[in-house]
Amino acid sequence: MNEVIEKLDFTVAIPTYNGAKRLPQVLDLLLKQTGIEKLNWEIIIIDNNSQDDTSEVIKHYQKSYSQNIFLRYFLEKKQGIPFARMRAISEARGEFIAFVDDDNLLASDWILQSYNFGKEHPQAGAWSGQIHGAFEVKPPENFERIQAFLAIREHGSDPHLFDAANLRLPPGAALVVRKQVWCENVPQRPNLSGKLPGIFVQGDDYEALLYIHYGGWQIWYNPTMHTYHQIPHWRLERDYLLTLARGCGLCIFQLRLINAKNWQKPIILVKTILGNLHRVLQHLIKYRGQLKSNLIALFEINFYFASMMSPFYSLKLKLDRISENTTLQND
Repeated sequence: MNEVIEKLDFTVAIPTYNGAKRLPQVLDLLLKQTGIEKLNWEIIIIDNNSQDDTSEVIKHYQKSYSQNIFLRYFLEKKQGIPFARMRAISEARGEFIAFVDDDNLLASDWILQSYNFGKEHPQAGAWSGQIHGAFEVKPPENFERIQAFLAIREHGSDPHLFDAANLRLPPGAALVVRKQVWCENVPQRPNLSGKLPGIFVQGDDYEALLYIHYGGWQIWYNPTMHTYHQIPHWRLERDYLLTLARGCGLCIFQLRLINAKNWQKPIILVKTILGNLHRVLQHLIKYRGQLKSNLIALFEINFYFASMMSPFYSLKLKLDRISENTTLQND
């Protein structure tokens, strides 16, 4: 490998868990990126405790590289995507860092379009593009109503700012950030990285972006960046979708508290509970007798109900933190 360059233009960071079978296709597409001959860039793999041959796959690619691309591997033992991304931030040497999941297939000019957009928009702290679904099986009817929950984003051909104040934000996959902006605004310890029995609580993507937004930086949609998100059949099955709906709902109150003033918190609490109670009742009336057969409506009502309950999850987080700090002090 050529001499190490301390500071690079661009880093592609790939957090992975048991990604040995998925990573080769992702890496092969990265090696075929066009228009970036003058860029100094790297790929870093953050292995989040994989139990398969992920490390061996990366060793094979490291040996076979003949191009001027740095491929580095790191094992992050603290489980969870927020911790894998934080490790990526600390290890990345690029001015811009792209978070790419191990099931994201990038268009051949994705890095070029990402890099150019960042240079042309100096106030952009983060930006994302079009994310299309690459489905193993046909999605259920009316799937477009919930496709954003599976990180699909198709918002047209015009660039625009995301509406962060109303939680209309890009997912953490296929997202580019300025390293300095992240380091200056995103806390080292995420709030939304926990689990409840049978539920993975979502929201870690939005949490980081909200800190960037409230730090005064813009978050952009760049339609020239195209990604294809591989969605296997099991992600369209009832059990997975309902677990996803609940996990996405439980983070809502916590996200709305970010940067909220103390006098605003009771208002947010009331709006969160009453607003989502209203949505639940509306759905029960509208889809009365259909919820067993209408998976999309059932997803939505589970999301609204979990959102209504999200203040109680926020309280649980607070109590857990107090208990953890007490334990540390006693030790």
